[in-house]
Amino acid sequence: MAEGERSLGGLELSKEWQEAADSRADLIRYLKEQVPQIFCLKKESSPQEEEELMQSRLLHPLECFLFGEDPQEGLEKLQQGSTSSQLCGRVFKEGETVYSCRDCAIDPTCVLCMDCFQDSVHKSHRYKMHASSGGGFCDCGDVEAWKIGPCCSKHDPGAASAMVTDECVLEPELFERAEKLFRVLLRYVTEFLVWEENFELSAELQPRAKDNAYYCVLYNDEHHSYDHVIYTLQRSVNCDQAEAQTHTTLIDKEGRRAVKRGTLRSCQQAKDLIRSNSEHISLQPLRVEILHSTVMAHQTFALRLGSWFQKIIGYSVGFRQAFSQVALEGNTDGESPCLISKLMLHDAKMYKGARKIVHELIFCSMLMETEFKRLFAIEFTKHYQQLQKDFINDDHERSISITALSVQIFTVPTLARQLIEEGNVIKVIVDTVLALLHEHLDDNNRFFFLGYNSDKFSRIQVIFHDLRYILISKPSMWTEELRREFHEGLKVFLGLLKCMQGMEEVKRQFGQHIAVEPEWEAGFSLQIQLRHILAMFQDWCSSDEEVLMLAFKECHKVLMQCNNQSFHKEANDYYMCKHIVHVRPYKVSQEPVSIHLPISRLLAGLYVLLCRTGAIERLHDPECYDFTQLVEHPLRCVVLAAQVSAEMWRRNGLSLVSQVYYYQDVKCRDEMYDKDILMLQIAASKMDPNHFLMLILLRFELFDYFNGSCSSKDQDELIQWNRLTEEMLYLLIVIVGERYVPGISHVTKEDVTMREVVHLLCIEPMAHSSLVKGLPENESHETGLETVIAKVATFKKPGVSGHGLYEVKKERLVEFNPFYYHYSRSQHSKAEESQKKRRVQEGNDKALRPPVPPTFCPAFSSIVRLLCCDIIVHILRRVLQRAAEDRATHWTEAMIQRALHLIGQALLEEKMQLEDSTVEEVTFDFSIKARGIGSEHSKSVFLLLSKIMALPSLEAQKDMVKWLLQMFEIVKCLREKSSPTASMSMETTKPEETVQDKEKAERKRKAEAAKLHRQKIMAQMSAMQKNFIESNKMLYDNMPESGAQGETAAPTESCAMEHMELCIAIGPHRGSTPAEREVLTCILCQEEQEVVVQAPAMVLTACVQRSTVLTQCRGKIPTHRADAISYPLFMAPELAVGTHTGSCGHVMHATCWQKYFEAVQNTTRNRLHAELIIDLENGEYLCPLCKSLCNTVVPLIPLEQLTFNYENAEIIGQHLTMPRWIQILSARIKGLKSITQDNDSNTESNSGDGETGLCGEGQPDFRSILSYGVQEPRKFSDSIAEMLVVCATTVHRVGLQTAPNEMCPRVPLMAWNTCAFTIQAIENILQEEGKPLFGSLQNRQLAGLKAIVQFSAAQRLKSSQAVIQRHFTDMLGALLPVLSRKTTPSLLEVDFFHLLVGLVLSIPSLYQEEAVDLQPSAVSSAYNHLHILHLVTMAHVLQLLLSSTDFPAVAGGEETEETRVAAELYSTVSQHAGRLIPDVSGSSVAERVKRGIEPFLRCAALFFNCLTGVHPPEDLFSTSVTSQGQVESLCGYLALPSNVFQLFQEHRDTVTPLLSTWCGSPAVTKALKDKTQTVRYPRRRNRLIDLPEDYSALLNQASHFQCPKSTDDERKHPTLCLFCGAMLCSQSSCCLSKLDGEDVGACTAHAATCGAGVGMFLRIRECEIVLMASKTRGSTYPAPYLDDYGETDPHLVRGNPLHLCPERYRKLNQLWQQHCILEEIARSLEVVNVMFAFEWQML
Repeated sequence: MAEGERSLGGLELSKEWQEAADSRADLIRYLKEQVPQIFCLKKESSPQEEEELMQSRLLHPLECFLFGEDPQEGLEKLQQGSTSSQLCGRVFKEGETVYSCRDCAIDPTCVLCMDCFQDSVHKSHRYKMHASSGGGFCDCGDVEAWKIGPCCSKHDPGAASAMVTDECVLEPELFERAEKLFRVLLRYVTEFLVWEENFELSAELQPRAKDNAYYCVLYNDEHHSYDHVIYTLQRSVNCDQAEAQTHTTLIDKEGRRAVKRGTLRSCQQAKDLIRSNSEHISLQPLRVEILHSTVMAHQTFALRLGSWFQKIIGYSVGFRQAFSQVALEGNTDGESPCLISKLMLHDAKMYKGARKIVHELIFCSMLMETEFKRLFAIEFTKHYQQLQKDFINDDHERSISITALSVQIFTVPTLARQLIEEGNVIKVIVDTVLALLHEHLDDNNRFFFLGYNSDKFSRIQVIFHDLRYILISKPSMWTEELRREFHEGLKVFLGLLKCMQGMEEVKRQFGQHIAVEPEWEAGFSLQIQLRHILAMFQDWCSSDEEVLMLAFKECHKVLMQCNNQSFHKEANDYYMCKHIVHVRPYKVSQEPVSIHLPISRLLAGLYVLLCRTGAIERLHDPECYDFTQLVEHPLRCVVLAAQVSAEMWRRNGLSLVSQVYYYQDVKCRDEMYDKDILMLQIAASKMDPNHFLMLILLRFELFDYFNGSCSSKDQDELIQWNRLTEEMLYLLIVIVGERYVPGISHVTKEDVTMREVVHLLCIEPMAHSSLVKGLPENESHETGLETVIAKVATFKKPGVSGHGLYEVKKERLVEFNPFYYHYSRSQHSKAEESQKKRRVQEGNDKALRPPVPPTFCPAFSSIVRLLCCDIIVHILRRVLQRAAEDRATHWTEAMIQRALHLIGQALLEEKMQLEDSTVEEVTFDFSIKARGIGSEHSKSVFLLLSKIMALPSLEAQKDMVKWLLQMFEIVKCLREKSSPTASMSMETTKPEETVQDKEKAERKRKAEAAKLHRQKIMAQMSAMQKNFIESNKMLYDNMPESGAQGETAAPTESCAMEHMELCIAIGPHRGSTPAEREVLTCILCQEEQEVVVQAPAMVLTACVQRSTVLTQCRGKIPTHRADAISYPLFMAPELAVGTHTGSCGHVMHATCWQKYFEAVQNTTRNRLHAELIIDLENGEYLCPLCKSLCNTVVPLIPLEQLTFNYENAEIIGQHLTMPRWIQILSARIKGLKSITQDNDSNTESNSGDGETGLCGEGQPDFRSILSYGVQEPRKFSDSIAEMLVVCATTVHRVGLQTAPNEMCPRVPLMAWNTCAFTIQAIENILQEEGKPLFGSLQNRQLAGLKAIVQFSAAQRLKSSQAVIQRHFTDMLGALLPVLSRKTTPSLLEVDFFHLLVGLVLSIPSLYQEEAVDLQPSAVSSAYNHLHILHLVTMAHVLQLLLSSTDFPAVAGGEETEETRVAAELYSTVSQHAGRLIPDVSGSSVAERVKRGIEPFLRCAALFFNCLTGVHPPEDLFSTSVTSQGQVESLCGYLALPSNVFQLFQEHRDTVTPLLSTWCGSPAVTKALKDKTQTVRYPRRRNRLIDLPEDYSALLNQASHFQCPKSTDDERKHPTLCLFCGAMLCSQSSCCLSKLDGEDVGACTAHAATCGAGVGMFLRIRECEIVLMASKTRGSTYPAPYLDDYGETDPHLVRGNPLHLCPERYRKLNQLWQQHCILEEIARSLEVVNVMFAFEWQML
């Protein structure tokens, strides 16, 4: 009924409004009444109530007015007629994964959301993924964003009908109503969103009576931290900590929050307090406003209307158009801006929540419609400068500023073109930058950034992105309009460059070091922002000849305006080798010089483009360009870099070194260093070569030095000259040899990239990511690597660690140039080294010849004249002469190397020219000059070469000189048109050959000697390696353990030969314990000692930890019950949590260990954050040798040497049958109880009638047990006894998580438990990895295992015998109901292997007498072990049958004894248990039991092997034996019949009564009846969860992840537990929980239940594994996902597609199963020295 009334009210109201003359006034009046009654009332209503009231009283009537009928009906009609939008338009949240296609996207800003990407063609292309910074939207459906595949399958218009969406599909009246309503409401929204504190409500919204209710509203800012705000609030509006925290979180999220409601006066007080309290902390007070409650109510509703608009617009394209029209229509007065502009201009003053709503409105309306997008873009450009200024002064992030919308507009090619033509957007953007940087201009109108504000500056730099967006796609068609406006824009841009040309000049310091490092970063950050923009401007110019010509002239004009203040002196004449050059003097080392020359460099770029297009011909009068003047500044810059390299500017500090580094670095060199070289090449092609070289010598300040008119004795000066000569020669090599620039020679961009890659790979093989870093990126962040890499390199896949590497192909090595101009100093020497090494390996000479370069384009062909002009010959002669005179300080090898390279270049050039044309045509005459000039004094280049060849100090260059002399010969022959004359060739080759023969013989002799030496070393090495493998076990985890197997087999071979059948560990036929002396070396003091019982203790490092590796009920860790009788006495079969003790196998003396441990404690306490690595309180330390994490030591106890009397055993065996044994035990137990007076009533009542049933006649006596053989117990030395206690206490403390207490009766139980659990864990690993049971364990595992078993066995000697007797009795109670108590668990609630270990290790305590210490003799023990094992095995078989529901179908063979017995047993069990699975064949039962019992038998074999030392049968050392054969060998070793069912026949008398009691136990009946989930055997083997092959599937999962505890759409960190597959919300306050009274994050809390504190998580958005060990410790680890180049990608920085690497995932699985996670964490923490601890517990 209420529903009906509501809708009626809404409809009636809407009718009234429609009929009213001025519906706007009526609407506003209604809002004036209703809004303050719903929002911001005195009594806070719940959000649900507010929502409902707003729906029914406000939004519903508005919707009725809009549709003119019931909204539901109106909407249905609308949906029938309309089609869905083709654009996706999903707005990204921060951190959401977005995808871009490198093949199809027009530019890198075109992205798809996860859902569209999964359904698009781009999934199979080269895509990139990255996290969105929030605020953008999905470009699916935008035809201008993609070359192909613009739509995913969901948004594909497909049918033609969908194309009508642009038409207005609303009925005219509906459209008119929508316009009317939107106009009123949008004005209302705008009015309240641009509200300021001092505004008054307009007359039509003034309430009748204004009550005195105000709000004190606190706004978010980026200056104050969370804690500041909480502190301020607690002080100012007296709220408690929790309330202040809530306020602060909401202020941060929404942007503002009312923190107080009250009268105007009380709010004013609160405001003043907040301002004054916050001013103490940071200089700015918090922003606080006082708003009337009515205003607050209207503002709240205005925000809700924003969301409502989005909903309504989403209904229909027509509504969207109506809204956009209203938003963009100008006001009638024409003065004030349209509504959307008002909102934009007020954006910086609005708070976060309001901004988000406005931006989303713009996204879903104007940006989704082409025409309105254009109009909006024009508005945006109109106000661009103002918006940017507001953004610069605002302190919020850019992602929530309106300026971030530029990327949505400027990147659309058609829009960008229109904006250039209509609004000259280039000019607008550059003017904005200039206006904002105006304050940084100095008197010369150049930038000077001293004392700039870095935050503001980085905001200004963002504006350059917009310029880049505008230029991203160059026009294919130029209109006159576009040409004119582009030229205008370029002029303004050159104005900006003019302010940079020559800025921040530096002058060389003399005398003392510079006092204050000058500011240089700002200039370079500008340069880095401009590098792509400069390239794009050149790209635009190159696409139209006319534009290019205009640009070149304009650029030249501006450069000429800049260059007028560059000299202080008049021009002089300089003479050298009969040449005169007339230039002005200038010394880089004495006068100011700047590294910033963007205009000179742009001009060089444009000049090359002119040459490329051939437009250079049309350049009017190219002679009027003075190239000496153009080249001046770039040359100075190159010389500056050379002088810095020659360490002449050391006193100028690091800032200059950094500038020169960046000048040549891959980030900047494209538009800096490379363009300077280009300008030098242009000048070299246009100037007389001699003049050009003289100019270079002058600027390098080497003119006098080479003219011979200056000499010096000063060492420093000589070193300087040498270094400068090296640099100068290097520059000449570069000018002549670097031709890989499109336009300088005929090469493509691909060729250039290939050459870069070849040279990078010549340094060393590299990973793909390193190659990408070493290559320059273009504006789309592409390096062009993928297209060329296959041609130049081969890929080597990675192993389990490391990454894939590219190696350069052999045939590409001829391109290697040792003086490649992009090499840094260190790269140059590395590359040279590795290439020489390679040539020697291949048996070639060491000469690194200059590669054959491509020929110059005609415009540049005259550069090669540099190589044959008089001055170069003069320079080379001077350099070589210095070497020939061999005066050490006057030359360096590097200098000679460069000179030889230059000679090589000249000879190659001459050879090429001679081969291509006739001798008469060739003017290049280097070889003639080299032979001729100076020959009269035998100082020609040619003769000097022959001289220096003999210099011992130039041994390394000998091969190069040889090659040059051969080249001279070849060139000479080409000139004479003859082949090398016989005599000549004989002369040159013969001496060489004899020398070569000698060398060969010498080499052979050396090789022989080296071989002998190597063999000797190898022998030593293998001995050392064995030790090393022992010590560093983690490295060798994956090595086949052939060695270990051989060693264990060796000592027992002779025994095995004598007594083949003695591979039996227990019972009367047990084999003997091999006599082994164990002599070990202490890793601390390096002394050897034999392990003996009476000697001082030797100990093994060990780590005890709780583990859930074997659990069958993940996530359910039982709490220890109060009575706690069952655990640790009995381990439940689920193995929910066990205690694992592992060792790294390193041995120390107990005393050495104690000293070491104390030292560690003392030093670690003083180390920063040491507690993160090791927990001192809990006795942790790192193994001194391998740095594994340890928390205890296990004493080494040798095996007890037994002499076994077989005859005696035979005789005793006839008497001591199982029934007799049980009687004797019962009597002994009863006797012991009467002594200890432990009269447990339950036991008493049971034993009376129970025993007769078991014993029959001949009651055994209390001491009968002793008659079967006793002996003295072993005596341990004090130190071993002490270490036993240390170890047992740790196991007890860690396993039960209790305080250490060595007297606790549960200490021995925990020792037996850890022994059993560790064996089970090892058996699990061996089974998992498919390794044999024996012989495949690493030595450290084997040593650790033996030590733990011996330690557990010795444990009873350290505890009170009465306690152990009681434990034995309780445990036996599980098998013999006679002895059971009320709390004894049933057959289905016990893990029988744990029980076996406990019984075997505790039974000797029954032999204890009051006066004497006794223990059973070897024979007694053999029988005890045998009977216990038989009993336990039978109980386990029964457990297996009771818990089985599925029996394997076995093809029916003939019935054997085994199957018959099996069937019989199964029917007996079924009768007792009252549960029959009909039709189960005997063979199925037998098969089921065999499969189920194998793990138990394997564990038992390991246990008895370590306990008795008896050698196991050979079959257990290999994996080739069938499962059937394995079981038979195991049974043989354990003295069990190979058909286990025979046990039930042999011990029928004993077992028959037991069967009924076992099966009839109430717990069993209940379990069978309720069908409760019991553990199946063999148990499920745990592995890490299965991960999808493609990483994007995981990201998809994460993007749909909803945090269970929060509803907001804030960024989450979905994290996957690899143990169980749970998806958690980590690092988020919403999922904090309490653990031991402390706040912890979701992962820490989950690890506590899922992994007993240990966790392995995959952080999906970060693509990294987190390992956790406890609340305070964790570390990151590479995820097992690799890209196609074999590299991991933490934090998805590179964004390449990732795929699962099974080997690495297997390694992670191993890490977990081998209990190495703690170790891995400790290791990684040890390596990474933490300054600030990461709060792992908050993860």
